[in-house]
This record gives sequence, C-alpha cells and structure tokens, in this order.
Amino acid sequence: MTIYTYTVSVTTGNRLYADTINYIYITLIGTSGESGKEKLDSFFALGSIRNYPIHCNVKLGDIVLIRLEKGKYLFEDNWFCSEVTVEEDCSGKKYCFPCYTWLAGDMCLELREGEAKKINEDTLDILKDNRQHELDRQRGQLSWMTYGGGLPKCVAITDPSKLPPEMTFLFTKNTEFMFTGAQAIASLKMLECCDCSDTWKSVEHIEIYFNVFKTNVSACVHDHWEEDDFFGYQYLNGTNPILIKQCKQIPANFPVTNHMVSGFLESNSLQEEMEKGNIFLVDYQLLEDVPANIINGHTQYIPAPLCLLYKDPHNKLKPIAIQLKQTEDLENPIFLPNDNEEDWLLAKIYVRSADFNYFELVTHLLRTHLMAEVFCMATFRELPSVHPLCKLLTPHMRYTLQINIMARNQLLGPGGIFDKGFSTGGKGKLIVLQKAQASLTYSSLCLPDDITARGLQDIPGYYYRDDGLKLWAAISGFVKGLLHHYYPNDSDVCEDTELQSWIKAIFFEGFQGRKESGIPDSFSTVNDLNKFLTMVLFTCSAQHNAVNNGQFDFCAWMPNACPTLRHPPPTKKGETTRADILESIADINSTVSSLAAVWLLTRPSSDFVKLGCYPEKRFTEKEPTDLISEFQKALDTIDNEIVHRNEGIEKEYIYMRPSLMENSVAI
Repeated sequence: MTIYTYTVSVTTGNRLYADTINYIYITLIGTSGESGKEKLDSFFALGSIRNYPIHCNVKLGDIVLIRLEKGKYLFEDNWFCSEVTVEEDCSGKKYCFPCYTWLAGDMCLELREGEAKKINEDTLDILKDNRQHELDRQRGQLSWMTYGGGLPKCVAITDPSKLPPEMTFLFTKNTEFMFTGAQAIASLKMLECCDCSDTWKSVEHIEIYFNVFKTNVSACVHDHWEEDDFFGYQYLNGTNPILIKQCKQIPANFPVTNHMVSGFLESNSLQEEMEKGNIFLVDYQLLEDVPANIINGHTQYIPAPLCLLYKDPHNKLKPIAIQLKQTEDLENPIFLPNDNEEDWLLAKIYVRSADFNYFELVTHLLRTHLMAEVFCMATFRELPSVHPLCKLLTPHMRYTLQINIMARNQLLGPGGIFDKGFSTGGKGKLIVLQKAQASLTYSSLCLPDDITARGLQDIPGYYYRDDGLKLWAAISGFVKGLLHHYYPNDSDVCEDTELQSWIKAIFFEGFQGRKESGIPDSFSTVNDLNKFLTMVLFTCSAQHNAVNNGQFDFCAWMPNACPTLRHPPPTKKGETTRADILESIADINSTVSSLAAVWLLTRPSSDFVKLGCYPEKRFTEKEPTDLISEFQKALDTIDNEIVHRNEGIEKEYIYMRPSLMENSVAI
C-alpha cells in the first residue's frame, strides 16, 4: 500500500499567553479526500515552529482546508496560532494557511488555503460550507446595534473583554493604556482641580497647569494663539483642516460689506479678492440650535459662527470678519480686526471653541472612528479571512472596535469626559453627530475630491493637503496593484458576491441607505473599487493621524481650544474687558476634563504598527508581498520628503509623516 506523507509546520504566535499545554488536533482536507484527525502535541511554546509528519493511505489532491481542534489537558489554556503550512513530501508542493486566531475551549477552526484564488468546480462544495461556517461564526461574535438614531451602526458589545480575543488589545497595550479620565488627570498632576468649578483667576493661573506638560508645538501655540495669522494657519494645518473653503460669494446671512473689510485687503476690493481666490470662509452652521450642556449647574453656550479669512500677499491667512451667530441681527455684530483688542480676541476665542467642539465630534469621532468601525464590522461579518480584501483590510482594523467601545463608555457615555467639560456634551453631542451624518458624503471622504470641492488646490502652505495627496496616491497605487492581481477584469468585481455583500453592509448599516451620500451600494468596475478601498485605508490611517495626533499640541493651551463657554456671545462692541474673557472661557474643572481627553487620545503605544507594516503575513503569494515592499518604499520616500520640507519652514508639519502614522484607528 502506498503511503502519502505530508509535513505539517505549526507556528505559535509570539504574543503574550499565545502558548498552550492543551492538545491540538489537525485534519487535512483536499480535493480528493481527507486525512484522519491527527493529534499534534500537548505543548506549543511561545513563538515556536513545530513540524509533524501526517501519513495518509490516499492522495489528498490539492489541500484546500485544514481543520484545527483544541482539547483540554489538565485545564483550559487558549492558544494563538499564527500560521500552518502543509508540504506534500513526494512533490514538494506547499500550501499556506494564515490563521492569526485564538482557539479557546473545545473550539474547531477550519482554515482555507491562503491563496485567494477563484473557487473551481472541484472545490466549490468543500469551500462553500467552510465559507458559510466562518461567516456564521464571525456574525455570531459581532452583531450590529444602533447607538443613536441616524448614526452609523456600531458593534453590539459594551464590554471590550467580550470582543473576540484577536480583536482586543495585546497585554502590553492594555497595561500601558488605562482609558479613563481619572488616570489622565492623575498623570497630568491635576487631581486637586478636577472638582474645582471656579473660574481662572488670570492667564498666569492657567499657565501654572499648562507648564506641567507641554510640547514644542503647544509652547508655540501658547506664544502665538492671539495672532491673526496663527489663527488662520490652524485652519490649514491644525486639528481641523477640512472645514475651510474658498469663498466666491458672501452668504446672505453674513452681511460683510466692502466698507467693513477693504482696509485689510491689498486691492481694497472684497469682490476683486474673491475673484482672485484669496477669500475663504469657515461656517459652523451645523452647530446652530444644538442644545448646550449644563456644567456645574450652569447652562453653557455653543456659538455657530461664520468667519471670513483673507490670504494676503505674503501668503498669510488671516481672519477679517467674524459673526458669532447665524442670523443677521443688530445684536449679532460682525467683529473686525480693527475693533477693540478684547472684542476681537473674544470673537476669535468663540470661533476656536466652536471649532474644537465640531472637530472632536465630527472631524475626529464621526469621520474617522465611526467610519472605521463601519468598515471593520462589514469586513469581519461579510468577508472570510482568505478573501483578498479581508487580508488587505484587517491590519487597518486593528484595535478599532475596542478603542471605540472604550470611547463610548469613557468619553461619550453619561457622566463621561464630554458631559463634564464640553459645551456639546449632554444631549448636544448626539444631535451634532446626527446632523453631521445626515450631510456626510462619499466625496468629502475622498481627499482629492474634497480639496477640489473646497477650492483649496492652490493655497500655499497647506501641508495637510500636500502630504495627504502624496499618501492618497501611494495608497491608491498599492491597492491598484493588488486589485490587478485578484480582479483582472471588471466582471471579476461584479461576480464577487462576498465583495458585493461587504459594500451593501457599509451602505445600509453605515449610511442608512442614503443614496444622496454618494456611497455606492455595489461595485461594477475595478476603478470604482480601487477608489473606495483607497478611501477606507486613507481614513483609517492618514486621515485619523492628521486629526488625532495634534490634539494635545493645539488644544492643551485651553484659550486656543476652549471646550465650553459660560457666557452667550457678546451682542455689542466696545465693552469687552480681559476680565470678561476669563469669565467667558471654560472654568477649571471643564479645562481639566478637556485636557484629559486630548492627553488620552494622543498617547503613543509601544506596540504601535506604522502605516504599511504588515507583521501578520496574511498574503502568501509573491506578487502581493512584492507590492507591499514597493508600498513601503513609496512611504519611506514621502517621509523623507516631509522631513526635508520641514527643515525649510517655520512651523514643521508632522501629522502626515508615514513613519509616525498608525496603520489603524488604534487610539
């Protein structure tokens, strides 16, 4: 009798507690038959690679599946398997089975061979059952739920420990990152302030706490926050670089006249400067009529300002007119740079406060965190692990579900940091998110389209745009190469039912089936798929990094990013004093809460995985691995270009540097 031998190589993950003393069993399943259930061992050490011969009485054909099972020995001991390879001894043919999954309890796990090739007639029945079993298991682990009406759906888990173990923080990150406001406040040495509802006595009083922890950028913010050109600079390269747009016509509810602003313009003509493309607008209309939070027993205030800016001949972007409410009214004056110094400063503080609240809820939370969660849920519920897009997307979903659950509990939940310190806390935060979601569009998530729509193609010194477009192109080129390998023709996209289910889940669960959003509900061409996947990867890495990592830098000095306002917008000019400014800005404990938030959200982790790094080798074919190497080289080139550019500018911009950019929304 002929005996056919297969050599099985099993790799245990190199993460804490990945090893096991439990029994592990394997079954090989091929196109012509399957092996018996073979016991491999009862001890798999951390990071070990163990080889085992499997003898069969029949030739199994192409190995398309393996079945891994774990059995208890002495006590339950979970095991994290990285990869299994199977080599047919007589032919030397090798099959790879990426795993990167925890086996817990008496778990049975079937893994499909790693090459994401089309299923042929011989393997269809075998793999169809496996595919459905895997998707059923994943859907059983991760269900959708509604966090708030009109919002993107999220994972129906409120305790991070209930997530599948491969989706939770590694032990190292867990011990480093205690996601609580109390821990942040203690680290900031501000425990004695967290219950103090007093107003700040002076700017020097605020500086005492600001000086405990500061960065080079936050020190620069402290020194320049009152200057008009720094105010304008932040719209290009601060935490919220997506709101400013070119202004070709003054809005009807913002009656700025040429007489008001001509003295600040080189040509003395507002119309002429608009025609030249030198006038810009920031409009916080979305914040209008949002109910304000109650903090320390007092109702707070949420301005919904409009701000007109001018790019001067020296390419400095400066505010030239501010209106703090949306409705034209005698008690809603338009503030100008030549007004009383305190009037103008307070008007800018109100705009910056609106920007901070808008940024945290819309630009940061909704457009990166909640979008990434939708992409993550759709990926794990609709794509089997061997699917090429699951392999592509999974590294960009790392930690996203856990970080969002923790954010909902600690930041957004009742009594969380938002309720304690932000004017949009309480009922307001949900309303802001609902309004923003109702107007969210696909094109606004695609950086090249968004830059064009806002008319920001040519404004100098817009480093968010310059670096972001390079990254968008690099990501798009990488994705295009992968799609060329797996989807040579448009028909391959149309016929991929798993892919079509994935985009339908995003369309219906993430965007409530809103066709006006522009989000597709199906794909018919490779180009359409390429653009959408580029947007997903960009959102989860570059965009999140751009708006997340500068929070402490730009917001630690509270007057520059006031989380709440205790007085309504001024209704008259010429009456504001420095004392009025201190009375209007956030009190001490509100400041502490916002500081805790921005400190928490910018803490680096020792298990940081930078953009383009894929430690888990999910792709087994040569072409995808070569494309990954090319992508990494392209990112290194961009990083070096940014470093060189920063050497020649006054304020370096680092938030789009690939080497400092996480692969996923992991913080």
